[in-house]
Amino acid sequence: MDFLISQQHIGIVYLVFIGFVIGVFGGFFGVGGSFLAGPALFSVGMPMHFVVGTDLAHIVGKSIVAARKHWSMGNVDMKLALLMVIGTIIGSEIGAQGIQALRKTGATDTVVGVVFVIVLMSVSAVMAWELWRLFRKGGKQANSGKGDASAFSHVSKAAQRIKLRPMVALPQSGIQQISIWVILATSLIGGLFSGFLGGGAGYIRMPLLVYVLGVPTHVAVGTDLFEVVISASYGTFSHAMKGNVDIMVALVMHTGAAIGAQIGALATQYFTGPKIRLAFIPLPLIGAGLIIYRLLALHHLK
Repeated sequence: MDFLISQQHIGIVYLVFIGFVIGVFGGFFGVGGSFLAGPALFSVGMPMHFVVGTDLAHIVGKSIVAARKHWSMGNVDMKLALLMVIGTIIGSEIGAQGIQALRKTGATDTVVGVVFVIVLMSVSAVMAWELWRLFRKGGKQANSGKGDASAFSHVSKAAQRIKLRPMVALPQSGIQQISIWVILATSLIGGLFSGFLGGGAGYIRMPLLVYVLGVPTHVAVGTDLFEVVISASYGTFSHAMKGNVDIMVALVMHTGAAIGAQIGALATQYFTGPKIRLAFIPLPLIGAGLIIYRLLALHHLK
């Protein structure tokens, strides 16, 4: 099918399938799915600035479906999500402006592609290292499948000891007191990656919620999806104003994503936190592989 806005020819079945797969993963891991959606679009020839904007648009609808399902299961910390909005929007706009600056140089595909690969591989490496340490210690919680153990618990404890006012309690996440500035800094980072690399950047925010703030994995999944709705919505609007969104591609992908998101969200109730994080590790590597493939193809064409 020919998409006039981005001037691309992409198969409908391919887009629906990618949307479905991303929906399942997004609902299960609490991420928008841009670690796969962006690379999947880039690998079939879509320019990176359209990849970023279109991915954001498709992520919005899917995340709404998945977030509603997690809300019904009690996995959304609404207070935390709303506090993160400010940092998310500011970071998203900074990232979008970065894309615009790169478009003027003509280096968008290469720079964003390389950054994307580095980020995705780093996320997988850090999570793999964390879980290796956790299981190596023979943690009873991790090995028995109970609880939500983390090898980075000392990091979250240190973050919660920062007494920079104002402070806030997050009972839904089991956090007695934490500085709002720590929450804003976390959401700013997530928003920055969202605006620059596309999607909701849940592949960054979900680990930050677990490792830095100390939010239980199941709550981090639901809360991050709610936050993805906000960051992706703002990012979509910002990129649409800059001409970076092919809304028809996004709508076709959403037909599959809406179904997959509900399946993924339901599946989380059958897995504990460490197992959810363990299953997440290879997915960013797949996305990195798709981007590397496309970058090599572009280099060969030159």
